[in-house]
Amino acid sequence: MGKDLIMKVMRHEKCNEIPWVPFAGVHAGYLKGYTAKDVLVDADKLYESLLEVHKLYSPDGMPITFDLQIEAEILGCELMWAEDNPPSVRTHPFEDEMVDPSTLKLPDANDGRIPLVMDVARRMKAAVGENTALYGLICGPLTLASHLRGSEFFTDMFEEPEYVEALIDYCANVNIRMADFYLEAGMDIIGVVDPLVSQVSPSTFEELLSKGFVKVFDYIREKGALSSFFVCGNATQQMKVMCDTHPDCISVDENVDLVGAKKVTDEYNITIGGNIPLTTTMLFGNQKDNMKFVVELLDRISHDNLIVSPGCDMPYNIPPENTIAAIQAVKHTEMARQMIAGYEAVDDTIDVVLPDYAALKKPLIEVFTLDSATCAACTYMLASAMQAKEEFGDDVDVVEYKYSNREDIARIKKVGVKQLPSMYINGELKWSSIIPSRKELFEELKKYQ
Repeated sequence: MGKDLIMKVMRHEKCNEIPWVPFAGVHAGYLKGYTAKDVLVDADKLYESLLEVHKLYSPDGMPITFDLQIEAEILGCELMWAEDNPPSVRTHPFEDEMVDPSTLKLPDANDGRIPLVMDVARRMKAAVGENTALYGLICGPLTLASHLRGSEFFTDMFEEPEYVEALIDYCANVNIRMADFYLEAGMDIIGVVDPLVSQVSPSTFEELLSKGFVKVFDYIREKGALSSFFVCGNATQQMKVMCDTHPDCISVDENVDLVGAKKVTDEYNITIGGNIPLTTTMLFGNQKDNMKFVVELLDRISHDNLIVSPGCDMPYNIPPENTIAAIQAVKHTEMARQMIAGYEAVDDTIDVVLPDYAALKKPLIEVFTLDSATCAACTYMLASAMQAKEEFGDDVDVVEYKYSNREDIARIKKVGVKQLPSMYINGELKWSSIIPSRKELFEELKKYQ
């Protein structure tokens, strides 16, 4: 059974199969013709959509929902909703004031959309929970703190380290409260999803943030449950400090070389999950592209302590046949190998024209993202650039290019962007998978005046 397989792999036992976990958040709604908002505010539509995920994708494990704004909304953030993406945080209640975290309350079981999610979690537990491992996903301490404080939080790390530690500790306590709700609903694995970890240096993580994460993962273990640490972006440098927070599993996206990362997680005897590319392969590729990626990945990596999954939350309108092709490659690798024998992907890159950077009369900030509407790290990278726009006005231009758009993918390739999100000024890479503080960015821009 799939659940047993997940449990064995996350407990580091030898298995004859590799588990498969599709992170179908709002994509679940797409399978039934519902919008993203439909499945995030309507329990019946969410439940119906999750059953469709289970039927089509035969998961060994699956999340109930993939929405990193549930806690933020309860704590005072206003959300901006979309038809084909999870909501994004629009306002940050602590943006103008460093509110004392000791004065803040923790979420209650009846707050916000918690009752909706837990209702669906219990229904899924009853329907498929005997054979399928169910994940309860929560917004990690760093990303939640950033939702509350906004991009100011990255300046706080330099100027107000004691406040940062206090706010991270509060957010860790929010995580623990949410973990309790999910465990009471019967979830098997608690996923702490924190995209922004890849955007801070390992030393900053160790000094200011790690205690909060250790607190959460140790608590989950004390409750007898399993945990997974989700990170987006190029977290290669952060792999060791993430392992030091004691999760049972770490999941990474396509920005990380899974083979290299597994060498680190294997040293700690931690399971690793990932990392089928979300856009170039799952969204814009075909069935053979998906099979080819999975087969080649499995040929390059040891199969113990491994879960194969999409790199993160699946885009809304991924063709179901592409996901099914990936499943076949995981579960029937040799058959998939025969089906792709001799196959080479067609290069359909769009030709794009880059600006004449040398002739620009003012600084041009180009922010290359997965998509700022769906990727928290990208949201705050773009927000940092927009701070510069607010400060310098018409003396600076800002543009975002998204990896969820075919033309922008071509531009990203032509520029030679290696990691997302990244920020360039007049064609020069300035910050790669690290969000600059306001002071750093402003000082850099003054060099172009």
